[in-house]
Formats: sequence, structure tokens, C-alpha cells
Amino acid sequence: MTGFFAILDDIATLMDDVALMAKFATKKTAGVLGDDLAVGAEKASSFRASRELPVLWKITKGSFLNKLIILPFAFLLSAYAPQFIVPILLIGGVYLSFEGVEKIVHTFFDKKHNKKEKVQFQTEEELLEVEKAKIKNTIITDFILSLEIIMIALGTVTEQPLLEQILVVSIVAIIATIGVYGIVALMVRMDDTGMKLIHMARGKSQFVKSVFVIIGKGLVYSLPKLIKLLAVIGTIAMLLVGGGMFVHNIKEVHDFLHALPMIVSELLVGLVVGFIAYFLVEGFKKLIKRW
Repeated sequence: MTGFFAILDDIATLMDDVALMAKFATKKTAGVLGDDLAVGAEKASSFRASRELPVLWKITKGSFLNKLIILPFAFLLSAYAPQFIVPILLIGGVYLSFEGVEKIVHTFFDKKHNKKEKVQFQTEEELLEVEKAKIKNTIITDFILSLEIIMIALGTVTEQPLLEQILVVSIVAIIATIGVYGIVALMVRMDDTGMKLIHMARGKSQFVKSVFVIIGKGLVYSLPKLIKLLAVIGTIAMLLVGGGMFVHNIKEVHDFLHALPMIVSELLVGLVVGFIAYFLVEGFKKLIKRW
């Protein structure tokens, strides 16, 4: 009997350690989680109201599949080839920095891109094709962000036994998917909730009616503003996380910028890496067109 309680005590201790490490790992991935949230909200809100939740469910399933693919790969990497973890993080950092800079360029300098985004598709077939393309694009971006989340989380527990690594990183992966897309689902229904409150105000007392209408209009008005704010925050988060991969993993970069505040260093490196990657990609595209 004593042995049984000793096992229970060991399990309880293990779970306490796992919970503490999962909390720490989640904090480390907060920047990427914020970016994931911004991307998800921005993509889901661009669909027709009747399609928002079905589309979000497809993206959520894709996100779970991404993590099911990445987790075994990450654990095998940690066990047999940990030296590749940092290079993978740096590649992800280049991608995130590129995405952040690309958003900045398209927003402020690329008028053709902005015009394309404003094109209205009329037929149901065209709408469904655009929907599929956006879902695919979102799931690909989620794959990169999921890889970063899992690798960052794994990086916080590389000194721990494999069982604890698996438990901690799996918990972070589940939180990343359910937490992010759960919040996105609530956000994209804000305007519908607001409209329902406005309709519910009919027949109520003047005071209740005023409260319902004010809250309802506030929710309807706030959603597009919130999406725009998240898009800005998401872009900054991409640059910070992307730049952070270089600042924290390349000693020479860290030492060169040690006099600057960390957030400034990460943003600066993210912008530099992002612009280099952007010009290389654009130059490659032009070469392809000439050939």
C-alpha cells in the first residue's frame, strides 16, 4: 500500500513540475500566440457572417493537424538531433520577419495589392474558391507559427527528462490551438451579439433599452476596430518574435545590440532580416518572370 501512495506522490510531483514548466513555456511563446490570434481573427473576420464559424472550425482542425505533425518531429529532434533546433528557429524567424515586412510594404507602398484586396467576388463559386484559398493560406501560416510555438516551448525544457518534455510541449500546443481559436470565435461573433442586443431592446423599459442599445452598438462598432488593432499588433509581434530568434540564439547579434532595450533590439533585427528576405524574394520573382 505504501508503494501505491509513493507512486501517487511521484505523479503529483511530476504534474506540479509539468504545470510550472508549462506556465513558463506559455509565457515564452506569448508573442507568437498573440500573432496567431491576430492572424486568425483577421482571416476569419474577412468572410461572410454565415461562413465565419464554419471557416474557423476548418482552420482549427488544420491547426490541430499541424501540431500532430510537428510534435513527434520535435520530440525526435530533441532526443536525437538537438543541434538542429536553433537553425529551425532561425528559419522560422526569417519567415516571420518576412511576413511582417511584407504586410508593412503592402499596407503603405503597394497600391496594386490593396486594389486587388478590394475586388468583390459575385458568384457563389468564386466566393467558395476564395474561401478555400484563404483557409489554405491561414493553415500554412499557422504551421509556421505552430512550429515556432512548439520549438520555443521545447527550448525551455530541453534539460528535462523526455516524458516531461512531451507533457509540457503537448499542453502548450493544446492551449495554443483551443485558446487562440476559441478567443477568435468569440471575437468574430461580437457584431452578431451586438445586433441581437439591439433587437432585444425592443419592448423593454427606457433604461434597459438604452443600456442594450449602447452595448450592442459598441460591440458592432468595436469589431472592425479590434481587427485592425490586432492586425497592427500581429505585425509587430511577427517582427519581435522573428527578430528575437536571432537576438536570443546568435551570440554576436545579442552582444552587438546589448546596449539597446531588448524590445528595440528584437524589432530592429526583425525589420532588417525581414527587409533582406523581402528584397531577395522579390528579386527572385523578377528573375523567374524574365526566364
